[in-house]
Amino acid sequence: MSVLEIDDVSIHFGGVKALQHIALRVGEWEIVGIIGPNGAGKTTLFNCITGFYTPTSGTVRYRGKDISNLPVHARTALGLGRTFQNVGLVKNGTVLENLRTAQHLQVGYEPVSGILGAPSTFSEERRVTERAGQILELMNLEDIAHERVTDLPYGMQKRAEIAAVLATDPDVLLLDEPGSGMGPEEADELGDLLLTLRKDFALTIVMIDHHVPLVTRISDYVYCLNFGEVLAEGAPDAVRNHPEVVRAYLGEETV
Repeated sequence: MSVLEIDDVSIHFGGVKALQHIALRVGEWEIVGIIGPNGAGKTTLFNCITGFYTPTSGTVRYRGKDISNLPVHARTALGLGRTFQNVGLVKNGTVLENLRTAQHLQVGYEPVSGILGAPSTFSEERRVTERAGQILELMNLEDIAHERVTDLPYGMQKRAEIAAVLATDPDVLLLDEPGSGMGPEEADELGDLLLTLRKDFALTIVMIDHHVPLVTRISDYVYCLNFGEVLAEGAPDAVRNHPEVVRAYLGEETV
């Protein structure tokens, strides 16, 4: 059974067909890459998977369960974690504060107890802080734990956002342009990090990115979208060199 299944998903906004009959499978512990030109429907697909949009037709299944109509927070609780094209963090908060906040679904006390600062919350708050510190260390971000997100370079903000999503304890990590704003060397380091995270956290990863070398190097399977449809799918190098993909997206001759 696939961890994540997208079956015949379409979504229309008025007369605009943003996605048409999308089918996608993601197996346990796979890294699946999604490429395609701007406007191809990649982020719209993520929005359908994570609950920000409800498909016009088709189903989204997580571990065999139809989650097409579940709200965002319910999908997060099931184990779907997601980053955004524009960094989805509290920009005026510190990196550590964002990781602590991200763990709110896992705390073992009632909100009123936290607001009142009840003694019963102290040990849980220590646990939350310690776990945040462990994730920052793994991500090599401990030196910026107390820096405000807004003061960080964009590439570092993206890494901090991945750390915050890891703090939600996801089973499936959906990354929307994690390599945005990074040069080739930074993107290569990000690829190594994602491979490490898959192993250390037993993660399944689905990623959208315009860094085609990054996607093809670390992905087990790749989909290319164009005009809201799947243009090609398969092994990374096969998709990268597919004549239709080259024409629609890469803008270069096949190699």
